[in-house]
Amino acid sequence: MIAVHALAFIGGLALVGWVLFSAMVTVVLPRGESASLTRIIFISWRMVFVFFASRARTWKTEDRIMAFFAPIALLTLPFAWLVLVLVGYMAMFWALGGVALRGAFIEAGSLFTFAFQAPLGIPQTILSYSEAALGLGLVALLISYLPSLYSAFSRREQLVSLLETRAGNPPSVREMLRRFYTIHGLDQLGPQFALWEQWFADVEETHTTNAALVNFRSPTPSRNWLTSAGAVLDSASFAASTLDREREPRAELCIRAGYLCLRHIAHTFGIPHRRDPAPTDPISVTREEYDQVYEQLAADGVPLKPDRDQAWRDFAGWRVNYDDALVPLALLIRAPEAPWSSDRDMYPVPRVRIWRPRRRVRA
Repeated sequence: MIAVHALAFIGGLALVGWVLFSAMVTVVLPRGESASLTRIIFISWRMVFVFFASRARTWKTEDRIMAFFAPIALLTLPFAWLVLVLVGYMAMFWALGGVALRGAFIEAGSLFTFAFQAPLGIPQTILSYSEAALGLGLVALLISYLPSLYSAFSRREQLVSLLETRAGNPPSVREMLRRFYTIHGLDQLGPQFALWEQWFADVEETHTTNAALVNFRSPTPSRNWLTSAGAVLDSASFAASTLDREREPRAELCIRAGYLCLRHIAHTFGIPHRRDPAPTDPISVTREEYDQVYEQLAADGVPLKPDRDQAWRDFAGWRVNYDDALVPLALLIRAPEAPWSSDRDMYPVPRVRIWRPRRRVRA
């Protein structure tokens, strides 16, 4: 019987430690690590929401359903933490003896800073105090977590909203370059790419540290952070490869910041991607699609390089850096349809696993 009580105490302590580790990794640790408990909750909820969203008759209905996924999964986390901590302390109170399971459950009510019976001894009193402090700490952790989460969301959406006036809705390479040529002038592309380079750096930091942000959807159903990122990256790739102008280093820096951002987010979700692709590797954009945009921009008067074959090879050489991270991520979050990102079917829908092997990611 002593061995059973000892195992119960160790098991309860391990369960509480597992919850604390999950909370620390999810909320406190400033890097893209993942906790299995958090993944269990999010993947379980995602299965439920995808089940109903896939049966929606319209895109607006599907988007409305998926919009609740991340907030509900996020708010489920603290309740899961509290319940599991309650079970862990219940096992420890029972293991110390003197009470049955019902009595241990009553004593474990200290988690909510109240209990219906006094602890029997000094060990139980210590457990009761530690449990009450832990319960308050977990609630305080969530309260401090949500403002930072929504602050990052607000920063992300500001530039996404502004892109609609410059690249249309859904955003596309043709619309972005045509509008800049007609309204701003192509000289203003450089400052815009510089803004998005900073945006990619911010999104990489926030969306790997707080992976729930990846599934937070924009206020407008047809607007999405990932399809906007894809349109900007494709526009920068088109500008670097096809526009008949002086070299624009800010476009190339934007591409590099973008593919590093998308690769690191893909790594957080366990999505495989090429770490060092060759310029000649296949991409999901076809030559026919590229030629169509080339001809449309040429008809609009945009200056383009006359050697279209070399321009296509250069474009594909830029696109290959982010192609197999962008498209699977768009499929994973069920992004609205947009050219050259969420309308691709070259890659299968990623399957996020609860437990996954550790892999190093390189730039």
